[in-house]
This record gives sequence, structure tokens and C-alpha cells, in this order.
Amino acid sequence: MAVATRARGSSLLRALAATRGPPLLQLLRSIHEGPDTIDELLDRHLSKKAPSSSSSLLDDDALEAQARRRLTSSRREALGLYRDILRATRLFEWPDDRGVPWRESLRANARREFEEARGERDPEVVARLLIGGRDAVDQALERVAEASRRMVQAEEAKRRGGA
Repeated sequence: MAVATRARGSSLLRALAATRGPPLLQLLRSIHEGPDTIDELLDRHLSKKAPSSSSSLLDDDALEAQARRRLTSSRREALGLYRDILRATRLFEWPDDRGVPWRESLRANARREFEEARGERDPEVVARLLIGGRDAVDQALERVAEASRRMVQAEEAKRRGGA
């Protein structure tokens, strides 16, 4: 009975395929009818990458989009770091030996450093620069805070001793 059903199903598929043309017959060919070789089976049932240049273009486009996303997030982090540097320089009001406020010197140095690193595309180097810049800002702010604490403590000690 199973043989008759398989034969009827097979003949039905062939009849259906004959009405629609030869390519459908190849698509409807069952794995149970058996391929001539393993290679034929693999060719029919596994998807292959097309060796065309369009797939390499798609890969290049995907890689470029991924790099752009990384650069966008790095750019965002760099802008945030630059803003933090500008905010931190507000605390440096006193002049240096030449009479120029430290704020202006620090801002000019930060601008120069950012301009030098502007063309950097290597994500590891960019990350290293951002981490180094963030650490430098944090250390500078910590030193300013410590100096401010010392000045306040010295002022309080002076008041207590003089009062």
C-alpha cells in the first residue's frame, strides 16, 4: 500500500511538474528518490555563497557600517571628554609665569591633542587615547580638589590659632 501511495504521489508530482515546466520538476524532486552522488545532494540542499563581487561589496558595506558605528560611539565619547576638559579648565583661574590664565593654556593644549588624534581610525588606539585623556582629567580634578582641601584646612587652622 505504501509503495502504491509513493508511486501515486511521485506520478502526481511529475504530472504537476510537467504542467509547469522542467525547473519545477527539479525543485520538487524528493530526497528519497536519491541523488546520483553526494555532491549532487549537497548542491541541491545546501545554500552556497555566490562568488560574485556583489557579495564582497555587501561584506565591505557591512564592515564599513560596523566601523562607522564604532567611530560614532568613539566620537561621542571624545566629544564628552572634550566637554569635560573644558568644564574642568574653569577651575584653573590663576595665571602662569607669562601672565596667561592656566585655563587658556589647558584649553589650547587639549584642542591641539584632539586635532592631532582626529584622523586616528584604529579602535584600539582611539580607546587608549580616550582612557588616557579621561584619567588625566580625573587626576587633574583630584589634585585641584586636594589643593582646595589643604587651603581650606590651612585657613581654618589660621583662624583657630589667630582667634
